[in-house]
Amino acid sequence: MTKRGNVKKIVAALAAAGVVVGGAVLAPSVSAAPAAKPAPNQVNYDPAPIAWGTCASPGLQRRGAQCGFLEVPLDYAKPTGTKIKLAVSRIAAKVTPDKYQGIMLTNPGGPGGSGLTLSVLGEYVPNGAGAAYDWIGFDPRGVGSSQPSLSCDGGYFGYNRPDYIPVTSKLEQTWLNRSKGYAAACDKAGGDLLDHVKTTDSVNDMDALRKALGQEKINYYGFSYGTYLGQVYATTYPERVRRMVLDSNVDPRAVWYQANLDQDVAFGGNIKIYFDWVAKYDSVYHLGKTEAAVEATFYREQNKFRTKPAGGIIGPDEFTDIFLQAGYYVFGWEDIANAFSAWVNNADYSGLKSLYDASNAQGPGADNGFAMYLATQCTDVQWPTSWNKWRIDNWITFLRAPFETWGNAWFNAPCVYWAGKVGKPVQVDGAKAPPILLVDETKDAATPYEGSLEVRSRFPKSSLIEGVGGTTHAGTLNGDACMDNQIADYLATGTLPTRKPGRRSDTQCDPLPQPVPAPAATERKAAIAPSATSTDITRADIQKIILGVRG
Repeated sequence: MTKRGNVKKIVAALAAAGVVVGGAVLAPSVSAAPAAKPAPNQVNYDPAPIAWGTCASPGLQRRGAQCGFLEVPLDYAKPTGTKIKLAVSRIAAKVTPDKYQGIMLTNPGGPGGSGLTLSVLGEYVPNGAGAAYDWIGFDPRGVGSSQPSLSCDGGYFGYNRPDYIPVTSKLEQTWLNRSKGYAAACDKAGGDLLDHVKTTDSVNDMDALRKALGQEKINYYGFSYGTYLGQVYATTYPERVRRMVLDSNVDPRAVWYQANLDQDVAFGGNIKIYFDWVAKYDSVYHLGKTEAAVEATFYREQNKFRTKPAGGIIGPDEFTDIFLQAGYYVFGWEDIANAFSAWVNNADYSGLKSLYDASNAQGPGADNGFAMYLATQCTDVQWPTSWNKWRIDNWITFLRAPFETWGNAWFNAPCVYWAGKVGKPVQVDGAKAPPILLVDETKDAATPYEGSLEVRSRFPKSSLIEGVGGTTHAGTLNGDACMDNQIADYLATGTLPTRKPGRRSDTQCDPLPQPVPAPAATERKAAIAPSATSTDITRADIQKIILGVRG
């Protein structure tokens, strides 16, 4: 090329940039300008910065966390209207600015689980990979310390409730009346809030939180229902996602009526696995030497409780609810077996009562998690309004899986009468989302494994880690090195396991192990219940938070 040609090229470039040459402004060439890239989508609301202060939780205080409130619209269609407040916590990154990786929002599931203390989760990520993020915990709208916080009837999970299994029309009507009464109490307590607690509202809250924290993108770690929240956020605001870990994935095809029927079958399988474990250690528990024998013992005692509750308070429903925890995960298996053994062999019901109380608090405000579970699920999508359909579907499912079917049906039955305005679920589509990491165990009952396979198919850049054969729900960052180290690698570098063809997991790990009980009851310690006198936030506390309200 000649020198004259070089000059012409330089002048053309200057003109395209609008540079002054020889006293004149050269107008940019319209034809040479690249097409403007559309701005990333975001929520149509500009929140005020969060006024950070000291946290009320001693465990958060010990970690140097900050707490405050994010003000958001009750109704995002009316951004200047009524405001509500979300409780937020932040544990700052512990790296130099050049290694900082942004904010990490968290959600423990439910819906209805309080996530305010989940900002401690970063300390459980191996290899220091969590230290590069600001970990953000928050209570979703209506939950926990957020304002307002929904509570309808703090005594709803009282002792010796009517039998779950509606073997008579009178018993069925009793439960329908209870369900209708609870829905009415929530209508009275919640008012306009009930119209604005859908998953889509919380997704908008997450984006408002991103804006309040001055970030272009979020990182996100979600468990159980929190995976659905992540799926919908990544569908709605894909360009605002940097990295996501979704542990125990909700099947977006089954939201929410079918999802609960699917759970029933899965819990029916997992409780048999648990009974088999108890039988393996018959020398410790003396409850039967085979799965069938332990199962027979369970149903024999449950039947006795129909006419004579243990201690006058633990009836068949409470007994089922205690054992349901064993279907969720391997944590606490020994505690349940100890309590079961103490009752069968020594007529001591104190262990059963302690376990029931640990997961079913009573008193003013104690039903907040349950109320918000219903408030979200009942309005995300229209549930069947014909009770006859519920009756038929649940009796059919009961024949396959008698353990949890009717307990789960009555847990959700207030949706038949719910007052909040019903929406339409977002069609989850991760085509535009960046690479995200999915994790699940094969026999997860609360969010059956097929859901993780479906999410993997909808997020073509995702990879799935499978805990092969495991029964634990939402169990990451609990010491499984195979799983947790891959999560740490992803959070540190963005590297995912290589995606494999077909509808399958991309990498496999051993699941969280089943416990091995100590030989003497005096040597055994509680596996999941936190110390009543502890003011810290332990890993056991985090696991209980993630379990949430059966979500």
